[in-house]
Amino acid sequence: MMKQYINQDRLIETFTELIRINSPSFNEREIGEFLKKRLEYAGCNVEFQEYDRSFNLIALKKGTNADIPPLLLSGHMDTIEPTEGIAFSIEEGVIRTTGSTVLGADDKSALAQILEVLAVINEKEIPHGDLEIVFTSAEENGLFGAKNLDFTRLSSKHALVLDSSGGVGNIVIAAPTHHTYEMKITGRAAHAGSEPENGISAIRVAARIISEVPDGRINAGTTANIGVIKGGTATNVVPKEVIIKGELRSHNTGDLEKTKQALFNTAETLARQNGAKLEIAGRKEYKAFRIDENEPFLRFLDEIYKECGLEPVHTTTGGGSDANIFNQNGIMAINISTGMQKVHSTEEHIYIKDLFNGSVVVLSAIASLPQIP
Repeated sequence: MMKQYINQDRLIETFTELIRINSPSFNEREIGEFLKKRLEYAGCNVEFQEYDRSFNLIALKKGTNADIPPLLLSGHMDTIEPTEGIAFSIEEGVIRTTGSTVLGADDKSALAQILEVLAVINEKEIPHGDLEIVFTSAEENGLFGAKNLDFTRLSSKHALVLDSSGGVGNIVIAAPTHHTYEMKITGRAAHAGSEPENGISAIRVAARIISEVPDGRINAGTTANIGVIKGGTATNVVPKEVIIKGELRSHNTGDLEKTKQALFNTAETLARQNGAKLEIAGRKEYKAFRIDENEPFLRFLDEIYKECGLEPVHTTTGGGSDANIFNQNGIMAINISTGMQKVHSTEEHIYIKDLFNGSVVVLSAIASLPQIP
């Protein structure tokens, strides 16, 4: 029934307006002002929650039925770069980037879908509980917006996070814990031509560490990667210092801790054996979540997809999203696909049917929310 209410032309127009606005991480002000106006037009009270590097947009559309529980809808305002001067085409039912940039469907397809749903709710006077809308900043740069979100402003116990790729119907039910680290290896500088034997090459020590520590696919739910190496000053100097930056991800806390200890212990042993000093700084970026297959909110969503003529597909992911942070803070958040494809690449695109169907799903969920057990 909800399909007839979505205005596809308006949805496409909103999406293309959004992707024309350049909004890399920590530079979301212009798109934030655009979203604020559109949300206010849809009857929302809107605030910018500022933090040191950017801001989050928090909006409330007051419910018309006090018996319906509040629901949080969320997407992020920023895009991965390059985004300056986005060029796109609309051909054969597909919106795609045509230049040397990403399209920005990650995550502006979510913003467009939420704006369309709110417009329809206004026009058709669809009964609803309180709708809380959170558009975060700098998600692509490490979930900064969500990590700085003032959760005391929210009352929802359930959330739909629109930030997954693939066909509409993909439902992320599990995402890993993400741990990053930085190793500083300090050797001893010496002239490489006249007294190399008096030096301790931090680069050679780093190479030994990199070749020995756990790396790649550790098991089905755990990965490790070293992604950044910096060091050395000149070819005629035995290098004194090297910085290694890496990460660990796992759906299992025990596996993550075991891999982390193996990695750090190996690095410490090799540094000591080679006469170098090692300093390690680590940080947990976000915590894993898993939604039980029998969770009522998940079963409710499954039924919504089926009612919309779509097949729900439960997936696990190796990446994180704002849903990790929401779940950490007591809001059951499920990340659903907006239909975006080939994200973070110059082949990024979205099928108009998916842009449309994603809106139908969100609208149908809001209209049927009282059915959650």
